[in-house]
Amino acid sequence: MIGNIFILVVVIALVILFGWLTYRAVRAQKLWVKIVGGLLAGLLTLILAAMVFMGGKGIAVTYFPDEPAAPNLTVAGTPEQIVRGEYLVSLSCVGCHGAVDTSGNPSGELPLTGGWNIAATEGFGFMGSMVTENLTPGGKLAGYSDGELFRVLRHSVDQEGVKLGFMDFLPYKELSDADTEAIIAYLRSLEPAETAVTTGDNMNFVGAVLTGSGMFPPSGWGAETVTAPPEGETAEYGQYVATFGECRGCHGPEMTGTEASMAGPAVPNPRPLVGELDQAAFFTMMRSGTKPDGTPFLETMPWQNAAKMTDSDLAALYAYLTAEP
Repeated sequence: MIGNIFILVVVIALVILFGWLTYRAVRAQKLWVKIVGGLLAGLLTLILAAMVFMGGKGIAVTYFPDEPAAPNLTVAGTPEQIVRGEYLVSLSCVGCHGAVDTSGNPSGELPLTGGWNIAATEGFGFMGSMVTENLTPGGKLAGYSDGELFRVLRHSVDQEGVKLGFMDFLPYKELSDADTEAIIAYLRSLEPAETAVTTGDNMNFVGAVLTGSGMFPPSGWGAETVTAPPEGETAEYGQYVATFGECRGCHGPEMTGTEASMAGPAVPNPRPLVGELDQAAFFTMMRSGTKPDGTPFLETMPWQNAAKMTDSDLAALYAYLTAEP
């Protein structure tokens, strides 16, 4: 944050400098100096002024977001909560926060030591680094209260109230209060493990400008209280399964696919394919990673996580994907 504020101050100084040069050029005696100097200095002044506005806005919404207070919460950590939390984490968190392999990419396996630079891997390295956190008690989260962990999941802000870039695009703020507490209970139960690299978001000034420009707008805050639909093989509960299974984060809020954008390539609408299958064929596809015609899923499709779902949850997901969005 300090580095970005320093750069912002430098750019403000440059705006003043080139604004003054524009003024001098316009008042010059020679016509060519008025035209050439005025246009060049004026253009640079406008570009730098735009950078100040967008960079300042990006810094404000990231580092000073007026976030909700962390709730006064103590998670009981019952055996039932830990079991439920382990299930939820195995379907979602482990995909990004699992231990990295020798190439620095997540293995999808325990321990939850993180260390994966999402920004560099996904082509956003020019905006800074986003290195996934260590979720075991050996990482930063050991210093968080239960309420602060709850706020991370519900509102995507860290202990200092800084908006978390990648987390903010994921649908975890829609998890129920009970499931959010279950995740916290499970993370508290893990054995401490260390991470070899520095974790966390470190956005640079380019990232601040792009954020302030609206290309990566932050989402709103989560609800104060969230209750899950009744469990069952229904479309309503299937939408909730698509939430904690992290399906909607890629395929869109209504699971109808997403178009290519600065955030990444296009993601297909799974509904037409699933609509052609009966439930048994859907189960086979999701647990094998292969479509009925023998075509394997793309490497970007984390079907291994979905394969861990219970029959009941997969049936609910099938009901949701075969219902009208």
